Amino acid sequence: MKNYREIEIFAGNTIEYAVKELNKHKDLVCIKFNEKVLYSDIDDLDSAFKKITGKTKSEFDEERRIENEKYKQEKKEHKEAIPKLTLEWIGKGEKILDKKYHKLWTKILPIRLDDMYRGMELGNCLEIVEQLNKGTELEKVKPLIEDQGHSGMSFGLVCSMIKEFADRGEEFVKYARA
Repeated sequence: MKNYREIEIFAGNTIEYAVKELNKHKDLVCIKFNEKVLYSDIDDLDSAFKKITGKTKSEFDEERRIENEKYKQEKKEHKEAIPKLTLEWIGKGEKILDKKYHKLWTKILPIRLDDMYRGMELGNCLEIVEQLNKGTELEKVKPLIEDQGHSGMSFGLVCSMIKEFADRGEEFVKYARA
């Protein structure tokens, strides 16, 4: 059994970096990377990629390239659909929101549809506002926002929108954050 000296690299480094670090040493060294062990005398770039990702470097890069192209296409198609989506969301908002909020709702739609969430927060907001407008008890509405799968940022955005578009919004947000 060979005796390897373990070296460490910081979290967030790339597989390429790990392999370069292995190659800097004359003695037998290893690095733990994503719970896989890479060895200086065994692993080259392709074998390291294969261990960690299940793909060679070129296969991994090609998959990423395809995913990136797909993402760019989806983003382009979404941007082109914003005028149509705006009209759809105007209709949805008019069905749920009090009339006094319609003008502001219409104003924010193109902005919300063109942000990183691509309008996801619109449906989240309306789902909660609809229940608040029906007089649903706060303890029955709170699980709705909890089940929407928010990050801290999207949670804050939806809460801000609820405060703007529901008469009981401020009360709900205080309750939901407690």
